[in-house]
Amino acid sequence: MDLWFTEEHTKHVRFSIEVDRQLYSAQSEFQRIDIFDSVEFGRFLALDGYMMLTERDEFIYHDMIVHVPMAVHPHVRNVLVIGAGDGGAIRELTRYPEIERIDMVEIDEMVVEACKQYLPQTAGYFDDPRVRLHFADGLRFVRRPEDEYDLIIVDSTDPFGPGEGLFTREFYGNCYKALHADGILVNQHESPYYENDALACQRAHRRITECFPVCRVYQAHIPTYPSGHWLFGFASKKYDPLADLDAARWDARGLKTRYYNTELHVGSFGLPNYVRELLDSADE
Repeated sequence: MDLWFTEEHTKHVRFSIEVDRQLYSAQSEFQRIDIFDSVEFGRFLALDGYMMLTERDEFIYHDMIVHVPMAVHPHVRNVLVIGAGDGGAIRELTRYPEIERIDMVEIDEMVVEACKQYLPQTAGYFDDPRVRLHFADGLRFVRRPEDEYDLIIVDSTDPFGPGEGLFTREFYGNCYKALHADGILVNQHESPYYENDALACQRAHRRITECFPVCRVYQAHIPTYPSGHWLFGFASKKYDPLADLDAARWDARGLKTRYYNTELHVGSFGLPNYVRELLDSADE
């Protein structure tokens, strides 16, 4: 018997992966959590029926959401991560010995516990002594700190359900307040390809540009995400992701990565014309 996981990307497009077996299924206070095993992509996590990560291609997303800002900011010590219940962003951050504290805010403790049990590839680093887990609403959590973080990473779900509040002007304004004078904010920025996703891109970009003086968008190819074309937002009070990239410093670390490198860093900010037009129209 063939079993398939199918995600609806639009009313006319569906993405399917053949499932070997279902490892976990539960309904939390916030969402449905499913973990499957597959031949092609290994284990994968879905929330409310939407693909969050697979063992085979998660390295692309986590490389790009962590190493891009780390190659720009010269002295990251305190980091706030919002979302990231799968632990992949935490894994990459713990590779930097100069980071002193990583506050991670995840609304759904059941996601973290499920990933610890079934997805150790990403969730095996929560016991690093620098990591502080906060099971709370990220929108509320970020209202409190002021001038506290060098880097904020928003590794959220899509802009509906539990993640909806993380795409508002209030949220980005509070992130600005929580950052030091040279702080950087990086967020997952959705896909620019399908209409509904593109509208979410525009809204997020517009709201971030209202709060930060430096706002750039960069891209990666992630096979299991809608259209495969995925964007990230880079916002800063001071640093430009290209002019302030210190490639020699990052390369000297000798970090072994499967996707990110400093040449790709530069290239990832070269956006296709249709994406440029989409983002330019968001400012109108």
